[in-house]
Amino acid sequence: MLKKIKQTKSEKLLLIFLILLAVFSLISFTLIKNKCLFVEKVNLAKLNFNNPENIIILNVSCGNVVIELFPSISPNAVDKFKKLIKNKEYDNVAFHRVIENFLVQAGDLEFGRKGNINYTYIGSGRSKYDLIKPEIDKPFEFKRGTIAFAKSKSGDVEDSEFLILLADAFLFEGEYTPLGKVISGISALEKIKFNDQSEYVLRPDFINSLKLLSDIN
Repeated sequence: MLKKIKQTKSEKLLLIFLILLAVFSLISFTLIKNKCLFVEKVNLAKLNFNNPENIIILNVSCGNVVIELFPSISPNAVDKFKKLIKNKEYDNVAFHRVIENFLVQAGDLEFGRKGNINYTYIGSGRSKYDLIKPEIDKPFEFKRGTIAFAKSKSGDVEDSEFLILLADAFLFEGEYTPLGKVISGISALEKIKFNDQSEYVLRPDFINSLKLLSDIN
């Protein structure tokens, strides 16, 4: 007859520890594997817009980001931005500059396209469209969620790159041309890949699509 061996208290504690360790490892792996797990999903059908002609939808890896543009603040910049969006220029373009909990930047149409990234020059590329002068004269509070055109290296013209703030940056007023603000889905932007050692990101995340609301089926 087999004799039943009774577990000691230390053996029971070790078994419990191993089970908890396995559960913790499984949860950690799931969270790392799915960085979008706790990102609130935007349901466009449930949103009402006062000015739907000025609504754009930015789709990133963790979902949709809804942005309202302000043509009354920056008419020339918004007009150019809409033209770029209408022509699908931003699709599959990298978020090449990301500062954790502060901003994400994308829009280098020359050196930032998926499958053709040039890490040496990214952030300095040109589009095929005319450059425009900044529109920085009207008062505007650069709060969390603000989207604005990024400046060229010379600082006196703007092309296609844009940034979105993940925190307030009131010192940006008078420095950057505001385009609008995020009205839903900003948590998806907080999951954009960043680099702890640099503002510029190797193997970055990409814009899946950027569309006018009127162009979404």
